[in-house]
Amino acid sequence: MLYVGVDAHKSASQITVVDATGKILKRKRILSCEAAVRQALEGYQEPLKAVVEASYSWAPMYDWLGQVADEVVLAHPLKVRAIAGARIKTDEIDSETLAHLLRADLIPQAHASSRETRAREGVLRQRMFFTRLRTMLKNRIRALLVQHSVELPKVTDLFGSSGDEWLRTVNLPEPDGSLLRQSLKMMDALQQQIAATDGLLKRLAQGDEIVRLLASVPGIGTFLSVLVRWEVEEMTRFREAKKFASYTGLVPSSYASGNRIVHGRLTKQGNKWLRWAFIEAVSPAVRTSPYLRSYYQRIKLRRRAKDARTATARKLAELVWAIWTERRCYEERTAATGTAAAQ
Repeated sequence: MLYVGVDAHKSASQITVVDATGKILKRKRILSCEAAVRQALEGYQEPLKAVVEASYSWAPMYDWLGQVADEVVLAHPLKVRAIAGARIKTDEIDSETLAHLLRADLIPQAHASSRETRAREGVLRQRMFFTRLRTMLKNRIRALLVQHSVELPKVTDLFGSSGDEWLRTVNLPEPDGSLLRQSLKMMDALQQQIAATDGLLKRLAQGDEIVRLLASVPGIGTFLSVLVRWEVEEMTRFREAKKFASYTGLVPSSYASGNRIVHGRLTKQGNKWLRWAFIEAVSPAVRTSPYLRSYYQRIKLRRRAKDARTATARKLAELVWAIWTERRCYEERTAATGTAAAQ
């Protein structure tokens, strides 16, 4: 078996090949393209096992290596640095370090989604991006109305059909009148882009048992259930709910020294898309679930609204883990009976 360490970058990458004894057989800087990868690794008679770090542009290199190597491993960058930190850092040293860690079976692995899953994630993340922009626009429109003390109509949703009709009749002094019209025009454009992904959402949700189960959780509608389903892909890689919550970055950082333990801000390490999804689900979850509303209020009384929101998002992540693992729908429990569970 030969071991290949790759320090991948956008335009050029460094490849190091070592044998089972650690002897370096090849060091080469190549263009970051499929043809160059194939050319650099062709001609070896022994099986190849390759490793690349989960950097910003890992996916193309991972796929190219998969066309040549017998096995490809995706390395967790932060954990690799913790194992093999170096004072002097070059692409050549990084690729050699990866190759030797792979040979010693010391690579901390990250999850590598399939090409099909990554394509679905791209569409869902784009929709999420547009949704976040739409929320920002709504906040800007509300701020404009507040600045001019405009009395809002008695509608359930200011940005629903009735509210939208009213917004288009509002006349504000310039330049705020133009800003309002521009924001409404951008809202229309974003809404069209979001609606363009509805077909994919329906196809991904149809017949998927996991999506159906996740949609039963308060606050997790069709879009978020599909998003969580494909961002996670396989829940079996998380042994317990806390591990999954940690993956979302919704756990506080901790510093322990002697008998003193200090909890700090969120680690924010892990999947930022899942973190956004669970934070986004808090408001509708608190509105519709008495149990989660009670949980949120208890923490809000002791801490701050922001802390309560984060803790409730973490609780939702743990509930999703339980429901997915146990293959059961969500069952509401009252605050008096303790926890919410699956049925």
